[in-house]
Amino acid sequence: MRESDLDTILAIEQRAYPFPWTRGIFRDCLAAGYPAWVLQEHGLSIGYAVISVAADEAHILNICIAPERQGRGHGRRLLRMLVKLARDLGAARIFLEVRPSNPPAIALYHDEGFNEIGRRPRYYPARDGREDALVMAMELVHEDIDKMPPL
Repeated sequence: MRESDLDTILAIEQRAYPFPWTRGIFRDCLAAGYPAWVLQEHGLSIGYAVISVAADEAHILNICIAPERQGRGHGRRLLRMLVKLARDLGAARIFLEVRPSNPPAIALYHDEGFNEIGRRPRYYPARDGREDALVMAMELVHEDIDKMPPL
């Protein structure tokens, strides 16, 4: 993702979320050097993801597919790419927050190996005030491990 992608990214963000990130938030992520990717299909931007990796932990900050392109495996592809990137950068675990009111995303995360580990009260803005966030995490192991290491 580059600054030049932000108009397209913001258009997707605004269609996908009732409380979208601002241009400033995306700019801050780019300025901080967070890995940020744009998913394209036939030359068209259809999704994006932003992740932070520090020490041995990764945190998915935003992952989004254009509403008209959802339900076709694009989110799963982006999520798997982020997990691989986090593993390649040495992260031992990866975290994310998700709205309880977003069952399709929760199902995807569970299906890909994430587990709910907690809740952040009043984390997200909502129409009637604030909405909690489910905190989900996954331990990352290298793909070349055939068996669990000895305890």
